[in-house]
Amino acid sequence: MSIPLIEYKPLSQNHRVAGLEVSGDEQSRIYSTDNLLTDIELDLLIGAAYRQIYNEQQMLINHRQVCLESQLRARQITVRGFIRGLVLSDSFKRLTFDSNNNYRFAEICIQRLLGRNVYSDREKIAWSIIIATKGLSAFVDELLNSDEYLSNFGDSIVPYQRRRILPQHTKGEITFAHMARYGTDYRDRLPKQVFKGNKDAARLDYVHWEWQKNPPAIIGKIGGAIIFAGVGFIGFMAMGVFLGL
Repeated sequence: MSIPLIEYKPLSQNHRVAGLEVSGDEQSRIYSTDNLLTDIELDLLIGAAYRQIYNEQQMLINHRQVCLESQLRARQITVRGFIRGLVLSDSFKRLTFDSNNNYRFAEICIQRLLGRNVYSDREKIAWSIIIATKGLSAFVDELLNSDEYLSNFGDSIVPYQRRRILPQHTKGEITFAHMARYGTDYRDRLPKQVFKGNKDAARLDYVHWEWQKNPPAIIGKIGGAIIFAGVGFIGFMAMGVFLGL
């Protein structure tokens, strides 16, 4: 028997309040397939989906999902299906899922799929349990099939960060696209794992460290030869100047 989602209280964050602000740069642009799109407009929609899910940090040519794009252009899948494919792609799993714990990954997916920050640590714990017990695919499906996602984005709208305007602030909150794709715990482990499992890399790093302490004799000879040649060249030029006078 699978564990049900733990209940958590949805707080009254700014995205749950109807907005009265005038449209501007602080508001996200909405991309939708509700209307018939030209090829250029569809390209812009696909690019917006990549930016929302992959962020600028992963928008490289080798992360492009050509098969998913082709299915979306042929109307074989909806925008929601395209978003699902991006989240379950090998690139996203390798660069985002594998480099985070379940709590941080749940927070990232809520930001990018639901367009808001998590309400509390209890919400992160609730969704991390779903990841641990049901797996990644079931977790993504539950987010995409939730009433919150369907009521805000449905099948045709690319998810976006909702309501960046904060009361009594001249600027909106930082966009999710500018947040790191991994947490501080993974970042702090990086220096310790650079050479883990690669003996040759570790050996080269050790040799480089030894060179810094005691440079090999050949390095000293090469340096001495360069210095000697430089001094001779300067002396030759000085002699030429003296004879010219």
